Amino acid sequence: MKRLALSALAVSMLAASALSGQAAPLGQPAAPQASTVHVDWRKPDHRRTEKRVIVKKKVVKRDHWKRGDKYRDWRKHERVNDWQRRHLRRPGPGQQWVRVGNDYMLVSVLSGVIAGIVAAH
Repeated sequence: MKRLALSALAVSMLAASALSGQAAPLGQPAAPQASTVHVDWRKPDHRRTEKRVIVKKKVVKRDHWKRGDKYRDWRKHERVNDWQRRHLRRPGPGQQWVRVGNDYMLVSVLSGVIAGIVAAH
């Protein structure tokens, strides 16, 4: 059974390679085509005149929040469950503390409205 399967596989591979070959069109001579391009890396490329310089800048954006503002991205930040240890007041029903940067924000879970802000120590 194993020999039969291997021979069938070999025949199918030979048949596929024989059928996939293409003949050159009539009337045109078959010229060899280069599949690679020779590039001499020692010679400078005079066509390329621009020089790219990548400068990394660190942009720190600090928003100024106040009570009553809507904060849409509060779910992306760290949730604060140990509010007692961090000397924060108990969140009301439907509210939770989140840490945003160096601030703690009390946010309404349903609407995202800021109910309180405390700077971290």
